[in-house]
Amino acid sequence: EVQLVESGGVLVQPGGSLGLSCAASGLTFSSYPLPWVRQAPGKGLEWVSVISSGGSTATYVDSVKGRFTITRDNAMNMVTLQMNSVNPEDADVYYCAASRGVLGLHIPEYDFWGQGTQVTVSS
Repeated sequence: EVQLVESGGVLVQPGGSLGLSCAASGLTFSSYPLPWVRQAPGKGLEWVSVISSGGSTATYVDSVKGRFTITRDNAMNMVTLQMNSVNPEDADVYYCAASRGVLGLHIPEYDFWGQGTQVTVSS
């Protein structure tokens, strides 16, 4: 059984930082590009970032470039999303996923999902 388990969602002040983690099991971890996706209440899914299977390439949505950093540890089956300089627009449920697509850019190609972790941004 494939499992993706996110953690790290907290209440953070605007301008603050936090790190999200996603632990994976039950899949050949190093074969999958790993994206992070977020969803605000009542809104659709928004792709945030993806890291290539080998970890050499990271891609970000424009709104988080320069603030978020995605990394992975294929030995530990872990992917992380470091979030700096957060703003209220970053307050969403964040999901990690595993993509069957080569680049991992397209949500319909995400075969496996975590349960999500809530990020709240408030002073």
